[in-house]
Amino acid sequence: MTKVYVSSVIPAPAADVWKIVRDFNGLPGWAPFVAESRIEQNAHADRIGCIRNFTLKDGGRIREKLLALSDYDLSCSYAILESPMPVENYVATLSLTPITDGNLTLAEWQAEFDCAPGREAALTQQIGNGVFQAAFTALKQRFGR
Repeated sequence: MTKVYVSSVIPAPAADVWKIVRDFNGLPGWAPFVAESRIEQNAHADRIGCIRNFTLKDGGRIREKLLALSDYDLSCSYAILESPMPVENYVATLSLTPITDGNLTLAEWQAEFDCAPGREAALTQQIGNGVFQAAFTALKQRFGR
């Protein structure tokens, strides 16, 4: 199983960052690589089991299922159901932790998945830098500190 872990400090209170990232259908508003998103079957975006179906700016389409959402822990977990990436058994968790010194947020995003032998390094780079870190960088810019 391949693991990816990325962390970043967002220059805003965790509650403010959580308001943005907890919306399972809100990726187009903060992830620079997402063009549009919808929740299938008109389910609520915070209902465990709902499926978001989004289109990437490069035309790729991804379907993900919400596995867990905690307003107490400021975290959510999801699994990829369909993706142009050659991954299987993909489960990711995005979590936020308040940093009291400076009223900042520690954002952590991690994923585990299976892939073909020899693809681990490329997929780790693509997901870690191209997806997770790119989204965290966009969040940093959004809060503009």
